Amino acid sequence: MPEFLKLLSPSQAMQNWLNEISSKNVFAEETLTTEANGRILFNDITAPHPLPQFSRSTVDGYAVIARDTFGASDGLPAYLKLIGEVKMGEKAEIEVLKGTAVLIHTGGMLPVGADAVVMLEHTQSSRQDEIEVTKPAAPLENTIQVGEDVQTDEVILKKGALIRPVEIGGLMAYGILSVNVVRKPRIAIISTGDEVVPPSTMPSIGQVRDINTYTLEALINEHGGEAVKMGIVPDDPTKLKQILAAALNECDAVLVTAGSSASARDMTSQVIDESGRPGVLVHGINIRPGKPAILAVCDGKPVIGLPGNPVSAFVIAWLFVPPMINRLQGVIKEPFQKQITARLTINISSQAGREDYIPAKITLENGEYLAEPIFFKSNLIFNLVKADALIFVPADANGLNAGDRVKIFFL
Repeated sequence: MPEFLKLLSPSQAMQNWLNEISSKNVFAEETLTTEANGRILFNDITAPHPLPQFSRSTVDGYAVIARDTFGASDGLPAYLKLIGEVKMGEKAEIEVLKGTAVLIHTGGMLPVGADAVVMLEHTQSSRQDEIEVTKPAAPLENTIQVGEDVQTDEVILKKGALIRPVEIGGLMAYGILSVNVVRKPRIAIISTGDEVVPPSTMPSIGQVRDINTYTLEALINEHGGEAVKMGIVPDDPTKLKQILAAALNECDAVLVTAGSSASARDMTSQVIDESGRPGVLVHGINIRPGKPAILAVCDGKPVIGLPGNPVSAFVIAWLFVPPMINRLQGVIKEPFQKQITARLTINISSQAGREDYIPAKITLENGEYLAEPIFFKSNLIFNLVKADALIFVPADANGLNAGDRVKIFFL
């Protein structure tokens, strides 16, 4: 087993760990497209036909032959004979010939012969069957051509893509009413500690209610996993090993809270290391809060040992659980984190070589975001409840000064 607290940077710890997690064991399930928001696509989807299927106008105006308008101006307009109108929702049966124009509306089918549309405001009526064009139109101006959006057999969505509202709209453009998505990874949560009791229990002196299970459950579900609560396990390595084995058998990954510190009675690291190969890969990350975190893989399934303190547990889970879920689902592109820059309101001290994540209140004043640090103790959950975001303090900083612009991540 690796020596305790050989500290790695968060990025190096993440890379070492993710490299050992397989994304091959993914399973498909069918769902309605309308219910697929936030899910991961299981297979490529190709276009059965071009989109759009017919050339159309992007403005209200007149379908014309572009060269008939060349040189047109307010002082010397081009005169075109008006020969009809394209009705919305109907096939254009009329043909545009040299010197003619057809009234067309936004989205209307471009008639045969026309290669441009003159905007309505660049025309005026001289007679009932004639228009004056006061601005020339270039070929294909104000039109969308067949297949300009998508060509037949083009891959419109790739396997491993995150389905968002825009993807749902694109699928509906093709009448694709159901899709195969990756089954949500089942993530087991094991809470440990003789002092931990369920939230429904009135704790006696020396006991605390289980916070982490429910914070982690919400985080897992928010990021596309399915949380499975395995209950509270006392500080007994044998019992923990039994529950961990059951969790690894039933689920795709496991989170174990508490028991990751260096104290003699906390045997989580040893139990995890003995539960599958290669075992513990990282025990100790150069980060605050959450330094004693454990990252492991047991026979292909990721396991995270989280500190028991709620703030520490949340920060480590916030950093490592979403990428883990994405890897288990074969996601092809990591989503961008919700981050901005803000101006720091007071000084922050920091230890060089260590990344810090500090809870903060965010306000908006005169168009600028301000970040007010919340100086926390990691066992106090309401330090996080009061926070809007986490301030990132990079490892090469010896602290930050009031007025500095800092990177913040919204919670």
